[in-house]
Amino acid sequence: MLPGAPGVQSGLLDSSAPPPGTLFPEPLAGTGTCLVEEAFSPGLKDGTIDSVACRGIHPMPRLQTTEDQRLEETRTRKKYWKRWGPYLSERQWGTVREDYSPGGTAWEFFPHEHSRSRAYRWGEDGIAGISDRHQLICFGLALWNGRDSILKERLFGLTGNQGNHGEDVKEYYFYLDSTPTHSYMKMLYKYPQAAYPYEQLLEGNAQRTRKDPEFELLDTGVFGEDRYFDVFVEYAKADVEDILIKITACNRGPEPAALHLLPSLWFRNTWSWGSDLRRPAARIATSVPGCSCAELKHHQYGKRWLLCQGNPELLFTENETNNALLFGGKNRSYTKDAFHEFVIHGNQAVVNPEKMGTKMAAYYPSEVAAGQCVTLKLRLTDLEPLGNLGRASRSGGMISSPGHAERGTDVPAVNDFEDGFDATFAKRKTEADDFYASRIPDELSADAKSVMRQSLSGLLWSKQVYNYDVRTWLDGDPSGPPPPKERLRGRNKDWTHLYNEDIISMPDKWEYPWYAAWDLAFHCIPIALVDPDFAKDQLILLLREWYMHPNGQLPAYEWAFGDVNPPVHAWAAWRVYKIERRVRGVADRAFLEKVFHKLLLNFTWWVNRKDPDGANIFQGGFLGLDNIGVFDRSAPLPTGGQLEQSDGTSWMGMYCLNMLAIALELAKEDPAYEDVASKFFEHFVYIARAMNDFGSGGRSLWDDEDGFYYDVLKLPSGEEHFMKIRSMVGLIPLFAVETLEPEIVDRLPGFKRRMQWFIDNHPDVPEHIEMTQSSARGVRRLLSLVSRKQLKRVLNRMLDENEFLSPYGVRALSRFHKDHPYELHINGHASRVEYEPAESSTGLFGGNSNWRGPIWFPVNYLLVESLQKFHHYYGEDFKVECPTHSNQNADLWNVAAEISRRLIKIFVRGEDGRRPVAGGTEIFQTDPHWRDLLLFYEYFHGDNGAGIGANHQTGWTGLVAKLIEQSGE
Repeated sequence: MLPGAPGVQSGLLDSSAPPPGTLFPEPLAGTGTCLVEEAFSPGLKDGTIDSVACRGIHPMPRLQTTEDQRLEETRTRKKYWKRWGPYLSERQWGTVREDYSPGGTAWEFFPHEHSRSRAYRWGEDGIAGISDRHQLICFGLALWNGRDSILKERLFGLTGNQGNHGEDVKEYYFYLDSTPTHSYMKMLYKYPQAAYPYEQLLEGNAQRTRKDPEFELLDTGVFGEDRYFDVFVEYAKADVEDILIKITACNRGPEPAALHLLPSLWFRNTWSWGSDLRRPAARIATSVPGCSCAELKHHQYGKRWLLCQGNPELLFTENETNNALLFGGKNRSYTKDAFHEFVIHGNQAVVNPEKMGTKMAAYYPSEVAAGQCVTLKLRLTDLEPLGNLGRASRSGGMISSPGHAERGTDVPAVNDFEDGFDATFAKRKTEADDFYASRIPDELSADAKSVMRQSLSGLLWSKQVYNYDVRTWLDGDPSGPPPPKERLRGRNKDWTHLYNEDIISMPDKWEYPWYAAWDLAFHCIPIALVDPDFAKDQLILLLREWYMHPNGQLPAYEWAFGDVNPPVHAWAAWRVYKIERRVRGVADRAFLEKVFHKLLLNFTWWVNRKDPDGANIFQGGFLGLDNIGVFDRSAPLPTGGQLEQSDGTSWMGMYCLNMLAIALELAKEDPAYEDVASKFFEHFVYIARAMNDFGSGGRSLWDDEDGFYYDVLKLPSGEEHFMKIRSMVGLIPLFAVETLEPEIVDRLPGFKRRMQWFIDNHPDVPEHIEMTQSSARGVRRLLSLVSRKQLKRVLNRMLDENEFLSPYGVRALSRFHKDHPYELHINGHASRVEYEPAESSTGLFGGNSNWRGPIWFPVNYLLVESLQKFHHYYGEDFKVECPTHSNQNADLWNVAAEISRRLIKIFVRGEDGRRPVAGGTEIFQTDPHWRDLLLFYEYFHGDNGAGIGANHQTGWTGLVAKLIEQSGE
């Protein structure tokens, strides 16, 4: 028998009101842990809750931690705690922004080999780095082990054309901690003591086919005998513009080993392109006892200082391209790669003897004994150091920041790198612990708490300054050569309005150092647990005029802004609105209204562009599911004709219901929204009718014989055929479900009258709307694309462990296709889809993602949510076998809980002491220096749960934090 949802007791909860100020977990959009937050129910009122509608409540006291106070100071703009953060990319080379080639060959135009010697145009990258919010001043760590051929200033990986499964970073690094304001951050980088095997990685992957696993850094043997350094980089903000930096390198190997550390600071090159000639500068400053000091001057920020404990040598050069090396030209100044030449080749002439430039580093050469650690302490501050002050002095420096604000008494003196420095770090760490204790349920195991905290920290570390002005990029810079004319007919040519210069949550700052519209929507759900303001800002950002196309389309991603992602923005906005209502106890209606108005434009774009026949059956292309179809769904069909998409139509049904939910919420205070709510109600009914019965000779997307939804191929001849691939395409119809609660409908008489008229005058409406009488509460209505009968049949397949249900969640393609591949023969060519639980064997969309069998968190999360919403309507009497053929029946609430547990199980250590996410990589399972470190992959093996794809995609895989928070272990 399936266990009940965590914390659920038989019967109803005590109806007495909780203490004032008590908070409750909000539901997944519509239901969730607390069913009163059903999309159309009254919701929370004055800190009380309707006990009839709730199950499994774990009250969460609202704790105003120090970090919460910083967030409030940031929100009200009293202090700018987020001005500095982990906003530095981990890969700028190989991006579309840096590509000025005629044919759009981004990987080849700016390869890794150029990255250390060539100035970037649009951004910067580094290891464990930080920057200001405009990425004008950057700080990161460079390393050399005495053997590498290259100074390690950035992470290495293979390009999309070099990897046997597309681009892939070949390093090991972990985001261990971060608060939302980045008052405390910690990251770990594992640096081999042997020469880094660049060529071996290239050759090893080149020898492998798409059917082989990737050749990883661990496979080269460079971590053998533990011959590596654990390099921890920590940041603690003494104040908004006063950042303490601690770098600790530990030798895990059996012998002493050389390690050269170069904490580096540089200015993004904004002066070489002809539009702004102002040049910042760093120069050596008067020393403070026990420290080397550099003075920084930038026209945006004035003066700053970098203090480096231990009197290291300070090196200076310019952040300029080495034209002589790369292009056979002449160098006008010192160059970006000077420290590489200085450290590795001993070339003294490459650094500026006058100790000034736009790039600098503190040079700390050392030898670290076996099992020992070395620690560096630095401080990036707006306090001007005074050389004659001792460590005990409280004044410790003069403030030179724009605000000239008075420092608190707990801020250490500027030259205090001992007790005051250590006390600040200890305090920020304690504050971070207090903050997460207020967000992470106390009843979780220590391991589950660690999973949740690392996933949230990964999301916060994955913020990045994204800078891209498409018009300037296409036209070229005043000081540069004219770009090839072919570019004006190439990538992103229709997006010249787009001007981005913002901090954005990235899917993965190495593999995907650019935003993706539907990824970002999912990021915002777990982010809202810790920083609702940032989550709301992200959702608003993509709707601004300098992002959204004038026609209403949202930008997909930089490789093709015009591609189409699933329309989940409204869903995310509604979810974030409700999460914030719980976290803060305040409903931000202004946010909801702002988002709603812009989404009306986007909804209209979908209707006009993706339903060309006006039949309420939608196309849309690949819709984020990359290789799920038998051919590329974004390209013209090899058969001719068109594809009527089950997922495209279902996403639009869900979009209608999300917009309906928002409109009804806004109509509570403004009756003007009742009419537009009626519009989305009616539009949903039309979509539901079209999807289940085209009418006038058309074919429904529902196959009654198989009990499943499929795409329909419509040929030029008029023939229509089901594309009988059992995939996530046929499960997405479950996402379009909401309940209309009588308490809401009765408060909106205009909407109620219009809805009743529509029902009375459309005899077929009851086929798509179920109604039940709930005695005193009135009539409740279920809006769903899937009828009660269809729901049971779809779930029969979805919960079958021989089809969709894996021990670790719901697969994107049924395991049925392992022995029964789907084949389509066109013009003598056979196209084939078969079950592939791991990496993709095709090159569709770069070959670095696979929707033909693995488990993906975003769609699994929506399935959990949908099951909860169905349960909210049908109740405990509606039961299905779970798993199918098990003779064990469960209501849909417990089915949702079971899927949640299977997903969480990917990361939490099992009874055997192993984590499925780490698969067969033994060092991650047993080694004490690896076994507690988590990588949040893009997707997961359909049979064993091992992580696959981009291994730092904390982005939407960070949804595991929300699942743990609401469902427990």
